[in-house]
Amino acid sequence: MYEPNVVGDWHEYDEHAGLRVRVHRLEAAEPPRGRDDAAAGLTYFSVRVTVENRGARHYGIHLEDGQIDVRVGPDGEGAFIDWRNSQFIEGFDVYPLRRATAVLYAAAPEAALTHVDVQVQLRVDEEWAERRLWAGGIGALEATATAAPTSTGQGSLAHQVSAFLRDQTEPGTTA
Repeated sequence: MYEPNVVGDWHEYDEHAGLRVRVHRLEAAEPPRGRDDAAAGLTYFSVRVTVENRGARHYGIHLEDGQIDVRVGPDGEGAFIDWRNSQFIEGFDVYPLRRATAVLYAAAPEAALTHVDVQVQLRVDEEWAERRLWAGGIGALEATATAAPTSTGQGSLAHQVSAFLRDQTEPGTTA
């Protein structure tokens, strides 16, 4: 069993020297081409997945629909993925000191967005890399966080992580 990454953390792949991935910029956002009718009553959010090559050789990468899974809420319900508005990485060569970013638009009930898990399985040079998980949240309710003691489990930890990440990504800093 491995520990999940926190949204914003980089994960390096041992089997692909210098290649690393991160899930970041988990935020409420409207899709660029309009809302999907199937997402009526849900709150839209976006998440970015960046692949960076810090190695000496280039890698051919794929990060397409079906390779990113988004779960929300304490029960891990599947979020609605808006494939039409999302931008994937399809057969791209990432050369040394270069990056490629996928942008995924999804929707879920607003109350469930305090717990968001994003699982990514990257395909590198036609081989599947291990699946990795990032955990985070959006819009943790301040009233809920202050009413609950900090030792009461995942809710307070998710709030602390979200607050830390929000402080790290304020305008004027690098995310």
